[in-house]
Amino acid sequence: MDTTLLAVIGVIALCAAFDYTNGFHDSANSVATIIATGVLRPRQAVAWAAGWNFIAFLVFGTAVANTVATTVDPGDISLALIFAAVVGATIWNLISWHLGLPTSSSHALVGGLVGAGVVAAGWDAINMASIQKVAIFLIVSPLVGFVLAGVMTLVIRFGLRGRDAERVGSKFGWAQLVSSAAVSLGHGGNDAQKTMGVVAAVLIAGGYLDGSGEIDIPLWVVLLAHSAIAAGTYAGGWRIVQTMGHRITELTPITGFTAETSAATALFVSTAVGAPVSTTQTTAGSIGGVGAASPDTRVEWSTFRQVFSAWLLTVPSAALIGAFAYVVTTGPPPVVAGIAIGVGFLATCWLAYRSMQASVGAEDFERLTVADGVVEIHENVPEDLAEDRPANDLASKPPDEIREAG
Repeated sequence: MDTTLLAVIGVIALCAAFDYTNGFHDSANSVATIIATGVLRPRQAVAWAAGWNFIAFLVFGTAVANTVATTVDPGDISLALIFAAVVGATIWNLISWHLGLPTSSSHALVGGLVGAGVVAAGWDAINMASIQKVAIFLIVSPLVGFVLAGVMTLVIRFGLRGRDAERVGSKFGWAQLVSSAAVSLGHGGNDAQKTMGVVAAVLIAGGYLDGSGEIDIPLWVVLLAHSAIAAGTYAGGWRIVQTMGHRITELTPITGFTAETSAATALFVSTAVGAPVSTTQTTAGSIGGVGAASPDTRVEWSTFRQVFSAWLLTVPSAALIGAFAYVVTTGPPPVVAGIAIGVGFLATCWLAYRSMQASVGAEDFERLTVADGVVEIHENVPEDLAEDRPANDLASKPPDEIREAG
């Protein structure tokens, strides 16, 4: 086995790891609303979402993969460049997940590619058409989700006026199963293709795939990307589920259905035109839209501003990390570069480990709702699980003490 093939296999493995982080980072997009409304328990919800993530390859093509694969000119693509780009995106995913910020894995990946690409070959190597498409949908996707969800909420409220709210809400709980499946399908169809595009770029750089014209994505690449993102989704990203499901606005089965349907519609259209949009932004915009259109529901605009700030930081942050990773990988002598890569790898593993240790898990999430530093008993959890424990007794305690208390 030659050195090039070993390098290709290693970078593809890193791409699969990024896809996994994409799954648990973005799992909140399709499960937050259905968990917040109590339609499914956390583990049921992520299993439901993961299944639809995986089968999305049967529905969508590879237009988004082609957009991502051509972010950097194929003639300037190298294994070192792609390695640095994926490192930048993965580290930013871990940082934002640790902070509970629902940022965009899509834009993190594009940022990593741009940062590493500019350092490697200058601005001429960047396909500005791909960047413009990403930049446009950076703004358009959350706005479309917000407006569409707001309009749907008003229409549904008008159509259901005078009806029994509890009975109607139970029916919309079943409808949420369909709408959350649609979001998961859209998430798998759009986000998994981004990893497909990067793996295709790796194969082009290694000489194993033709990069001229439209790229024909091999089936094994498609299956690898969908398997990794489905596994990551099943792992869950409970910190971000907190933010998406509870800290933007209060959700009911009706508003949860509306938010998911709006987000899924925007995702389907974007995927069809080959735009690598942010599932996170689209879903967050939809949740904000249903809150704004419901006069009896408050929208936490402070949370929304925090999320928006994180969106703006994603591309430049991932680009800086990707550029730095490229310099460290290619600049120093091979021995020094190897040591730096090893240290960076260990630091990334440590960050992931610490984040997992500090994060509220699925079992805790099923029993407790943590919001703004105060722990409250979830209204949909059976009383025997809650054990009539006062919320204030658990306030401000770290997750490991919460688990011991449970």
